[in-house]
Amino acid sequence: MDKQESGGWYFGWNIVGAATVLTLFTVGLRMGIGPFFLPMAEGLGFSRSLLSSIVAIGMLCYGLGMPLAGYLVSVRGTRFVLLTGTAIVVLASIWTVFARGPLEFLLAFGVALSIGLAFTSPVALTPVISRWFTRQRGMALFFLSTGSMAGIALMTPTLTYAISAVGWQETLLGFAVLFALLTVPVALFVMRDEAPEHTDLLPHQIIEETGAARPAAKAAAPRLGDALRTLPFWQVALGLFACGFSMNLLGTHGMPMLMDHGFDATTSSLGIGLIGLVAIFSTLVLGRMSDQVERRNILAAIYLVRGLGFFALVMVGAHWELYLAATIGGIVWAGSIALSSAILADVYGIRLVGMLYGLTYLGHQIGGMISSWLGGWAFETFGTHWVAFGAAGTLLFLAAFISMRLPPRGVMRAPSAVPAAGR
Repeated sequence: MDKQESGGWYFGWNIVGAATVLTLFTVGLRMGIGPFFLPMAEGLGFSRSLLSSIVAIGMLCYGLGMPLAGYLVSVRGTRFVLLTGTAIVVLASIWTVFARGPLEFLLAFGVALSIGLAFTSPVALTPVISRWFTRQRGMALFFLSTGSMAGIALMTPTLTYAISAVGWQETLLGFAVLFALLTVPVALFVMRDEAPEHTDLLPHQIIEETGAARPAAKAAAPRLGDALRTLPFWQVALGLFACGFSMNLLGTHGMPMLMDHGFDATTSSLGIGLIGLVAIFSTLVLGRMSDQVERRNILAAIYLVRGLGFFALVMVGAHWELYLAATIGGIVWAGSIALSSAILADVYGIRLVGMLYGLTYLGHQIGGMISSWLGGWAFETFGTHWVAFGAAGTLLFLAAFISMRLPPRGVMRAPSAVPAAGR
């Protein structure tokens, strides 16, 4: 069904809407470990270091599942990957609740649940959205990021309330049920991998698209091995490493850090949730800008201001300071992942975006693995959160510098025209 057949409404926006809600749940749980952290540690008798290590391994497994999800989407389709991931999430949640001992908990919560969430993550949804959108690809992918931010804004306080009311085991099982009730209908009735020939292009853009430039673009279709040997791929990957380090540090240790600094659990969860709430609205502006302004400049600004925010969060002492820092941080909290995937599609084309996004997101999760472990270990070793949160701010500053050196949009389309890594 294209936009003409649907009476003017482009079906691709249905896919974006469903993917956004699905991402809210997926990222909301993956990034919402904070409310679970202390109740899990106390209930299972785990130290912070032990549970941080399990969470860190889970972050790595989540990242390792990304390239596999991208590959399966390319060969089996979006529907198959989403349904498989949902089944894994449900079974892993049940296993986690009944797990006893660190090893079994690691396999259930750290490995199995992480792989299931990877199969239902934005990596599985980015290829179908990129396939359906050309003119408004940046905006569409930013809406996907809105789901991630809504997950932080809504799921963190919701999970905190649910855990305090019924316990973390019941909360996790309830999440699994709601997740399955959402994902199965979306996979069966909304997701369509076959997009209209001219996607969302306007009539005059279709004429340009079918002109002389189109055969050239097809002839320049890159291979995966060639793309992996080029500099922009590694620039995006390094930026996402810093992104993952910071986002997972905040998701895992943000609430414990604020509570250690004297804030109660409700205030801490609202402070973290406010970041995501503000980011929901900022994505509407950033998404429109990303289709009109140089994407690398927006990405660099996001990393720079986010880095300042991490230093601010460790320094806040009053409620108004926490909410102010969260509001400013929320303005730039979204967009780094959406912009990175859009840049990959701009440089390498949509055929490889699923695999390349999955591989760069592996770097995101390696960063998340390190920060999840570092946050617990550094606090127990040095008695301060400055080590982990200061490292996050520094890495984000570095990511801002690297992003400024990405190729301009529309200049390079194939690895033959892209600088090789190491040159």
